Amino acid sequence: MEEHIPGSGGRSTAKGAPDSTALEPTAPDPTVPEPSVPKSRVPEPSAVTGPVVSSPAARRAGLLLVLVLGGLTALPPLSMDMYLPALPEVTEVLRAPAATVQLTLTACLAGMAAGQLVVGPMSDKWGRRRPLLVGMVLYVLATAVCAFAPTVELLIGFRLLQGLAGAAGIVIARAVVRDLYDGVEMARFFSTLMLVSGAAPIVAPLIGGQILRITDWRGVFHVLAVVGLLLTLAVWRFLGETLPPGRRHTGGVGEALRTMRGLLADRVFTGYTLAGGLAFAVLFSYISASPFVVQEIYGASPQTFSLLFGLNSVGLVAVGQINGKLLVGRVSLDKVLGIGLAVILCAALALLVLTSGVFGDPGLVPIAAGLFVMMSAMGLAMPNTNALALMRTPHAAGSASALLGTVSFLIGAVASPLVGIAGEDTAVPMAVVQVACALGALACFLLLCRPWASRPGRAASTG
Repeated sequence: MEEHIPGSGGRSTAKGAPDSTALEPTAPDPTVPEPSVPKSRVPEPSAVTGPVVSSPAARRAGLLLVLVLGGLTALPPLSMDMYLPALPEVTEVLRAPAATVQLTLTACLAGMAAGQLVVGPMSDKWGRRRPLLVGMVLYVLATAVCAFAPTVELLIGFRLLQGLAGAAGIVIARAVVRDLYDGVEMARFFSTLMLVSGAAPIVAPLIGGQILRITDWRGVFHVLAVVGLLLTLAVWRFLGETLPPGRRHTGGVGEALRTMRGLLADRVFTGYTLAGGLAFAVLFSYISASPFVVQEIYGASPQTFSLLFGLNSVGLVAVGQINGKLLVGRVSLDKVLGIGLAVILCAALALLVLTSGVFGDPGLVPIAAGLFVMMSAMGLAMPNTNALALMRTPHAAGSASALLGTVSFLIGAVASPLVGIAGEDTAVPMAVVQVACALGALACFLLLCRPWASRPGRAASTG
């Protein structure tokens, strides 16, 4: 069971060439039992969107799908990054310690983690569209309420609710991709999504910094509520159902738990999930600590911080597109993922040396350079961990997506407050957390996924 990777189901050749006749779900390997869903419950595959034709209408539909799903996956960075330049102001206005204010980030992360664990199985049972619309409406309402929080404690509570509701967009967007694509094409689509979702960190802090020039931190949440409302309307108008009734699970909570237990019993799936989650924690330790490190320790203005943050996001998006356009289909996904994790670890080690004062005060430029390399390498790690994990779960995409997201956000929620444990005058805790998480991600990848081992279906991941 642990060596089972679903085949390409007729949608890609051994060299990763897409089949232009259908966008159908992947068929399981007939020689190996599917551990994640009881046999009596496995739905029959059926067409999702009909034949794929090379026409202007099909290309427009594909672009629209990228924009809508990209917007949904951009929801976490929008919710986090637009708010980042305001963290020092929130600390002052609400008269709360920096470590307490950072819990507003942790609460949002924890909410998104828990929400995905619920919404993922729901989407396997009731389809993608209805749970997504309900979650988006609740996200808009919770975000609007955040703007009126009078104390940091209430803000933390409302951010938790915001995360719980916003989880629907994250988990269902990944499940929709799994409904429509497989193998190399899925990895390419995840890389393409980074054009949209990766643009959010570029634009969000810049918008946040400009909002602070004309209003206070509460205005950030007003803007987020409007963005959420626009995304809700886009989903309602343009995103159809991708999981037909014949492929839905009919069981209740018990089946959902059995499905997740079966997924976690797959050593390789668990390895990719943990590796992706720990890499995600590196990202969120940077998100949580960088406003204080860049602005308070190294003296940058909110606008300079926003520009540096945007530059790092440009690096992430650019490397993600190199991954999707040049590497996927030519180089093994496992090899590209291993390189990405190794670069992240090297950058984290360099930051630890710099921030510990071994060479004196390094100044802002070397720190910014190390962060740029680290964030750029995320463009190799994030899309490939998602693709490699979801390749193994053709009949439980919602539950698998929920586990991927829950593990990532839980680890990120734990890592985020640790970066401020020594106060606001040192960046060493940030670097220590990043080194530990990067080392853990690489260890999980090597020890659990064992990329050098021959596995059935590996051709699907090498292109």
